[in-house]
Amino acid sequence: MKIRAAVLEDFGEDLVVQDVDLDGPREGEALVRLRACGVCHTDMYTASGADPSGYAPTVLGHEGAGVVEAVGPGVRDVAVGDHVVCLFSPQCRRCVHCLSPRTNLCLAIREQQNKGYLPDGTTRLRRGEERIRHFMGTSTFAEAAVMPEIALAKIDAQAPLDRACLFACGLSTGIGAAMFTAAVERGSTCAIFGAGLVGLGAVAGCRVQGAERIICIDLSEERLALARGQGATDCWIAGEETVERIVEETEGFGADYTFEATGNVAVMRQAVEAARMGWGLCTVIGVAGKGETLDVIPRFLITGRRICGSSFGGVKGRDRVPELVERYLAGDIDVDPLVSHHMPLEDVNRAFELMHAQDGIRTVLELAG
Repeated sequence: MKIRAAVLEDFGEDLVVQDVDLDGPREGEALVRLRACGVCHTDMYTASGADPSGYAPTVLGHEGAGVVEAVGPGVRDVAVGDHVVCLFSPQCRRCVHCLSPRTNLCLAIREQQNKGYLPDGTTRLRRGEERIRHFMGTSTFAEAAVMPEIALAKIDAQAPLDRACLFACGLSTGIGAAMFTAAVERGSTCAIFGAGLVGLGAVAGCRVQGAERIICIDLSEERLALARGQGATDCWIAGEETVERIVEETEGFGADYTFEATGNVAVMRQAVEAARMGWGLCTVIGVAGKGETLDVIPRFLITGRRICGSSFGGVKGRDRVPELVERYLAGDIDVDPLVSHHMPLEDVNRAFELMHAQDGIRTVLELAG
């Protein structure tokens, strides 16, 4: 079938929206008619050429949601007509990682996905005979996509897809970091560095977990106002004195839980140093630049602080994303203020410009369907 898609032809250049061919689903795969897709920093990072694992040509996009239009042989868990959120972090429910509660990093298709292929080592995207690789196993800057059923989370059809798509990456990453990776305890004090979509999700996750005090730190007053709407009790403009202030306002100890959601290694260090002596946990969510390292003074670790990383918020996608969407529908998670702009696929490069200018939280592409 012919579809419109945004293709990364050359690193550092605008994406090109064009007609491409999409082959039908094979064994264990489904074809999804995409309705909405969030534009994430990871897409822009890859398009810039900064990602050492990037490749081209490829159709970018991974924060998508849509409706299943066709399924291949052997598909059991989704059916035509199901509303789904696309998962760049799949869940096969069979590998050693899926069977463990300690991680969400499914191993089933990881090797081929990292190369831009579907599990059988081929692609469904092409221009005539020229093959186009898939991005993060999803390629959702398009009117339709084919992906493995283990990379699809079936959700309640009542959820608006232009909101549900945020659970495909950024929002789940932040919420999950608080709920599943850090497992924030009721009555605790939390500090979140960064109030983009991931940081705002972490604020919401801390609130849902029953944290008593939630401090959000950012450079933008506008974003801090959104953080307050998600449950932050304290909103501070970021500065060099942030760590000292957190320590002072927690009886000289630091926050029980800290979260870094900027990707800035200097801020990561602040998040470590702001964690409580004795048992503070710093969860690093942001992605640092190529070759950058985190400088930590060992004394902070020896005195009881811990550091952990979080990918997709520790969320086992097929199990947990539908639950998070249900919490949104129940009113526990407020998604609406996080969608800043709607625009058609043809304006994808404008969406990158808005992101670079830090204009809004999330732009959602409206896709034909």
